[in-house]
Amino acid sequence: MGKIALQLKATLENVTNLRPVGEDFRWYLKMKCGNCGEISEKWQYIRLMDSVALKGGRGSASMVQKCKLCARENSIEILSSTIKSYNAEDNEKFKTIVEFECRGLEPVDFQPQAGFAAEGVESGTVFSDINLQEKVRRDPARRYVVPGGNSLFGKQGFQASSRFVCFWLVILLVKWP
Repeated sequence: MGKIALQLKATLENVTNLRPVGEDFRWYLKMKCGNCGEISEKWQYIRLMDSVALKGGRGSASMVQKCKLCARENSIEILSSTIKSYNAEDNEKFKTIVEFECRGLEPVDFQPQAGFAAEGVESGTVFSDINLQEKVRRDPARRYVVPGGNSLFGKQGFQASSRFVCFWLVILLVKWP
């Protein structure tokens, strides 16, 4: 069992507390089988509200999946206590926004979509149901690009620019002592 952290780096302008909303928030991921290395072609989502029993009564997970290549049953669990918001004081710094407990499934890519919320720094106005996928599209070089903005691809992950929010994403393995 290992833990994988999803980290976000952003430049927030006049907003703070960017966060996923609700137990039905969908974390869109591409998964890799820890046994054979097969990577899913399609985006799969996991939600906090989903709970699937593991074989042999060993508990439950957010997703249980049998690998198409090696037929091994793997699972992944969202660690609810690790879900954090990204705030204005976190600007330009990587911050872990969620951690996953991985048992054979390893997330290798993340696609931000709908279900985020944020608040105005001065007004406190809540902006709900923010769809980051509408602000960002992918080009063939696997960069996140914002129409009219600039794009860069670096070792730390993906970078995009937008009037509302700029963000960089990276999935890192969290090593625990």
